[in-house]
Amino acid sequence: MIVEIEGLRKVYDGKQRVVAVDGIDLSVRPGALYGFLGPNGAGKTTTISICTTRALPTAGRVRIAGIDVVKSPSQARRCIGVVPQYNTLDRACTVYENIYFHCLYFGFSSADAKKRTDRLLEQFHLTERAQAYPAQLSGGLAQRVQIARAIAHHPKVLFLDEPSAGLDPQSRIAMWEAVRNLREEGITVVLTTHYMEEADELCDRVAIIDHGRILVEDTPSALKNSVGAQRIYELDLRNLQGVPQLLEKLERQPGVASVETTQKGLRVFAGGTEGLLSDVVHAANPYGLRDLTITEPSLETVFIRLTGRELRE
Repeated sequence: MIVEIEGLRKVYDGKQRVVAVDGIDLSVRPGALYGFLGPNGAGKTTTISICTTRALPTAGRVRIAGIDVVKSPSQARRCIGVVPQYNTLDRACTVYENIYFHCLYFGFSSADAKKRTDRLLEQFHLTERAQAYPAQLSGGLAQRVQIARAIAHHPKVLFLDEPSAGLDPQSRIAMWEAVRNLREEGITVVLTTHYMEEADELCDRVAIIDHGRILVEDTPSALKNSVGAQRIYELDLRNLQGVPQLLEKLERQPGVASVETTQKGLRVFAGGTEGLLSDVVHAANPYGLRDLTITEPSLETVFIRLTGRELRE
């Protein structure tokens, strides 16, 4: 495995003790695109910070390409590229210089650094902006420069912390394409995100994390199939006092896998039974059905079932 995490814990002591990471174990195979999905404050960034030698663990061990990141941090850094959550481009340098100087820092000769920089500018469609400064770039362009710089020294693993945060939809799609293309270079990608669409679209495997613990880990399709339903009906009801009776009635309905309460009414997990929707509406009308939303299972559905709350709360 290219990334190995064993018993990882990170505790911040102070007036209020905070357990940011609480016993994470996982491994990532070479060439994979692996995602940490969870809300803000779940422990995703702290885990990445430890993996990339920017923070020390309280307990546990992390190995990147067999190298212990605590015992040999400088050696580990040669194997990793990092794109943090915020823009860290040198504002005094052009796009070209940001990448070129990064190559020199990692021991490239001047000629090799120039060749590698030109190649990356072309690969990330940045050649026309080579002499621009970071302040002149959109969020999407700046993110592409950061990814290009992060892989300039040919790392084995690239860590992306919330890579699409703050990007508009068009820039997000362009960034996704750039990340997918990294596979051609044999780079393993580990990313954190609280966007379920991003994890579903990009990742081979996803670990859903909350309160510093991994709740479940599998492929996106397997996680969605674990819900055991093809459709989800969200019922918005006026009469919340009658919810227990309606829940009991719907649970007996053929084709209904399970029913759970929400703040506004009920959530019904249903199979593909013919005519089930009309049966659900008929049963809910006496309880003041105000609205009904139909969706398919998503990674957010999985998160809600595991934690009882929305992913973005």
